[in-house]
Amino acid sequence: MSEIIYPRSPRETMSGWVYLPRFVDKIRLHLAGKLPPDYQHNFTKGFDGSWLQAAGVTAEQMIEVVKNSVTDGQVADWVAKNIKKSDAEKTAFRDFVLKRGTEGGEITERLNMRKKESGLEHRNDITTFVDYIDADEKRI
Repeated sequence: MSEIIYPRSPRETMSGWVYLPRFVDKIRLHLAGKLPPDYQHNFTKGFDGSWLQAAGVTAEQMIEVVKNSVTDGQVADWVAKNIKKSDAEKTAFRDFVLKRGTEGGEITERLNMRKKESGLEHRNDITTFVDYIDADEKRI
């Protein structure tokens, strides 16, 4: 049985974008055939899709960029050259990602359901989806 390779935390940044290093890791794992089955359903959707929309690129474009790069630096160079978003736009995306789950209503209910499914309902420190991801992947 092979050990799961987790992508980086959604909190990490690249080129001023929160979440981007995680998405790059997920693409690399996908291309290597090592993206865990639980991650397949939301690949290029969820936060991945939110990043793609905020950045104004397609999943196919980003997969091709990562496929043709060896290092994060090459990806960062491509992002700097091709994605022209303001600091305010990047900050708005960061706030969306880092606060997701605190909105109340259906979103908070979904977070609580995920916590329960994972046996983490006792963790009062998990208040956002980013917290949940980091806890589920054993970083916190």
